[in-house]
Amino acid sequence: MSERKVLNKYIPPDFDPSKIPRLRLGKNRQIKVRLMSPFSMRCSTCGQWIGKGTKFNARKEPVEGEKFHSIQVFRFYIRCQRCAAEITFKTDPENNNYLAEKGAQRNFEPWREEKELNEKMQKEKEEEEEDDPIKALENRTEQSRREMEIMDTLDEIRLLNARGERVASSGDAIKETVEAKKEAEQYLIDEDERLAKEAFSTIGGRRIKRAREEDAVDRENGIKQAVTTKNMITKKPDALSRALLGVKNVRKKSVLPEKEVKESSEATISTLSGMLGAYASDSD
Repeated sequence: MSERKVLNKYIPPDFDPSKIPRLRLGKNRQIKVRLMSPFSMRCSTCGQWIGKGTKFNARKEPVEGEKFHSIQVFRFYIRCQRCAAEITFKTDPENNNYLAEKGAQRNFEPWREEKELNEKMQKEKEEEEEDDPIKALENRTEQSRREMEIMDTLDEIRLLNARGERVASSGDAIKETVEAKKEAEQYLIDEDERLAKEAFSTIGGRRIKRAREEDAVDRENGIKQAVTTKNMITKKPDALSRALLGVKNVRKKSVLPEKEVKESSEATISTLSGMLGAYASDSD
């Protein structure tokens, strides 16, 4: 089976290209093209509506004797989708548009009508200025005044924009200053904490924890409670407490010194001796 996409073809040795007849084409012949409708239109035969951008197989030919500044005008032939009636339109280089010739009517387009009206008014104005120099001077003066007003308005807008930019830039500067101040304060706090940690982290090989306020309060309350308990223990119980606890009142014996005991015993013996002597004299 031969190759489908052949690049080199066989040319016989007796081939003479001069014997091939040349195809003579007409200068204004029609060319088949594929196009889309440049505007919305309505068929004059059946009333079919053809929207803008609808694709057609068309025939294209140059229009004889119609040019705009050496720009050739072309005519296109299409057929209606419903009744197959022939519709023709051609280019309009002067207005940068297209013109419907026959077989269809172009739909109304308000923006196109406004554009044509403005162009017509401008043309009439130019013709009037050519005929009347005073009117031309007035028109130029009015145009200059309008341009000055526009320039003043633009200057005001620029000033407002510049003022807004200054306010925005000043606001950004204030914000940056506040952020820098916060960062400096945070840096100082971090630096103080670091120095305190280095100074009090280790003493004698032991880590010292920072006492919290709650721990100090609890320690103070514990000391007060311990002192109160000690006072209660060392305090002598009163009579009611003894009665409740069932403790009897025991009188403590007084212990006298040995000298006082000896003197008191001698006084007692001498007293007894005197009493016995008196009793003996009375009996005699």
